[in-house]
Amino acid sequence: MRFSAFVSVLRSVGPVVIGISLGFTLSLLSVNWTEEACYQDPKEGEAVTLSPDGQLKGARKPNSISTINDVESEEDFEPRIVPYKQVQQSAPKKVFRAKYISTELGMRERLFVGVLTSKNTINTLGVAVNRTISHHLDTVIFFSGTRSRKVPQGMFVVAHGDERLIWNMYQNIKHILDHYIHEYDWFYLVQDDAYTEADRIKAVVDHLSMDRELYMGSPQEFIGGKMEGKYCYGGFGYLLSRTLLLQLQPFLENCRNDILSARPDEWLGRCIIDYTDTHCVDEYEGIQYHHYELGKNSDPIKEQNEDFKKALTVHPVSDPEHMYRLHRYFTEIELQKTYDEIAKLQAEIKNVSVVAFDGIRSAQWPVGINPPFEPNSRFEVLKWEYFTEEEIYSCADGSPKCELRGVDRMDVADVIDVAMGELNKKYEPDLQLKKQQLINGYRRFDPVRGMEYTLDLQLEVVNQKGHSLSITKRVHLVRPLSRIEIIPMPYVTEATRVHIIIPLTLQDRTYVDHFLEVFASNAFETSENAILTFLFIYDPVEAQQVNQNDIFASVKTQINAHERKYPAVKIPWISVKTETPSQIKFMDIISKKHPVDTLFFLANTHTSVNSEFLNRCRMNSINNWQVFFPVHFKDFNPDVAYHNQQQPVTVDLLKEAGHFDGRSFEEACFYNSDYMSTRTRMVADVQENEEILESLDIYDMFVKYSGLHVFRAVEPALHQKYSYQACNPRLSEDIYHRCVQSNMEGLGSRSQLAMLLFEQEQGNST
Repeated sequence: MRFSAFVSVLRSVGPVVIGISLGFTLSLLSVNWTEEACYQDPKEGEAVTLSPDGQLKGARKPNSISTINDVESEEDFEPRIVPYKQVQQSAPKKVFRAKYISTELGMRERLFVGVLTSKNTINTLGVAVNRTISHHLDTVIFFSGTRSRKVPQGMFVVAHGDERLIWNMYQNIKHILDHYIHEYDWFYLVQDDAYTEADRIKAVVDHLSMDRELYMGSPQEFIGGKMEGKYCYGGFGYLLSRTLLLQLQPFLENCRNDILSARPDEWLGRCIIDYTDTHCVDEYEGIQYHHYELGKNSDPIKEQNEDFKKALTVHPVSDPEHMYRLHRYFTEIELQKTYDEIAKLQAEIKNVSVVAFDGIRSAQWPVGINPPFEPNSRFEVLKWEYFTEEEIYSCADGSPKCELRGVDRMDVADVIDVAMGELNKKYEPDLQLKKQQLINGYRRFDPVRGMEYTLDLQLEVVNQKGHSLSITKRVHLVRPLSRIEIIPMPYVTEATRVHIIIPLTLQDRTYVDHFLEVFASNAFETSENAILTFLFIYDPVEAQQVNQNDIFASVKTQINAHERKYPAVKIPWISVKTETPSQIKFMDIISKKHPVDTLFFLANTHTSVNSEFLNRCRMNSINNWQVFFPVHFKDFNPDVAYHNQQQPVTVDLLKEAGHFDGRSFEEACFYNSDYMSTRTRMVADVQENEEILESLDIYDMFVKYSGLHVFRAVEPALHQKYSYQACNPRLSEDIYHRCVQSNMEGLGSRSQLAMLLFEQEQGNST
């Protein structure tokens, strides 16, 4: 029993004992080896070990006895005190971050185009070159000797102030090296009397390696033929790689001083050959630099030469008209190539779809167009519009039938012409089809595909023998959505002061208190760069009684109270007397009282204005370019939206809570100069018919009379509480009808209104 007890204790304590023993063993093995000078008598002849740095090495024995030399050395030892110095933390270095990702990553554009022109040709050939290539290429710079008195609009011109050709070429290359060498991979220089097919020159550089020292164009022998190598003739243009220009950069001054030549292209060729040993080539890695020399009085349409059809550049071009004719010719060639590629792809899709799982049904019609939109609920079902050649049965004002006119009439006529053209293309030469009438027409807008049409056409069919027959044919067409295009916009900032104009009528007085409370918290307390102006609109009777009974006295009292509460704020007001308070009439008065560069925001007392929207107003309103008409979010009638429910304190942007009121055009952001210029264009029409000031609002005025972009978009930051808007019957029928529709659509959603009707019918039945 004692032995078994001893074993059990040993089992429990054994690991601890073994661990302690192992720890002592390891501590003895890990003795620190330190440097110690071994002062030994050299007479004893014992070996002395030196460390690699020349010091003696040895193991210090724990029980070693100090020698006399050791004692002496310890007595001579004097401690050295090292003073403590606080480490001063240096200011952290500011990390430089580039403004654009492309700059930080070292990304460059592909092609730079420089056009060599002069003050005599920049307004003729230079303009023609710009109109034919600038919209295809990212950067086009025109280099000239001296600047013309009138520089064409939309062209970037660099003038060197000297007419010497060699000096100008030197300045051109130097300007490129100073400003563009780190932004582009390829540099294309061409004269203004040459036509360039922009898409082809881009295709050439897209297939060339950027690190090659390449000098590409039309090779020509030097004058006299004594110098080896060839230069690129300037008439057909030439490509220079970035690598080549960087290698040439240190020797550019030498070229200017040492090389004499009468032609700038020959001078540049000699410089490149002398200092980079690179010669002009017209072919590299299987890529050909095609060019074509035009004869005198040649007609591009009659040219049948294959070299002409494949040309990147054509030279010489005598006048702008010739340039435009060349551009049309080559554009038609590229367009036909595109159509051929589309037809080829469509045929391939049809062939592949035959072996697909669903068979031929897997190929959507038309081939290559997105499949139709699939609604998720009955409210998303797309509506078909029925039309004939004269009438349409879906009108903007809600009428069951109205006359087909304007762009709708042009659209229907164009669709019928296209349908007849495609039918004749399909059945010729066996049959010839002629339209007799459109029996039925249907169209709908599919947001995924575009506009879809179904036409029932009554046709007269004539065969080759002259026999005719009247038949009915149904055709389906799709006008697909065009390619999305990025429109360049002028630069604007968020520092512009906004002048907020609030028109007030007798019915709007009750909403002023809430409007000022919200506006004060969003603008006055945050020092928003905005000025609030009230426009008091009196009718003639109210204006006569203003001294005895001012209908806006309470509003003026509230304004004075806010001015006392915020001493830095001034709220001006303007009084207007009119029977029909149209937007154009009172904006005429406001416009005269403000500078031309004033940015207006026209709103009403139901609008909740905040900084987020004011910034968007500044960004979307561009002087002499664009006006902004936001679509506000308006709450539904709370008695309908929250029937038998507790109304929330704040309303979110939900389809059950409200909707974007597309019928309202009351809010607008525009510059005073744009309003004044547009208003000037109305003068002739107003003189003939003064009622036009009441029949149009500001939105219609800008659409009809200005050449500006009218930008209309939903604005989630612009929120309006529900209110019934009193529609003025004295205004035009369209404006009055829009007001009535806005009131009706603002009551509630379809499901909410249907539920109220259902409850009402249930109540009546009981």
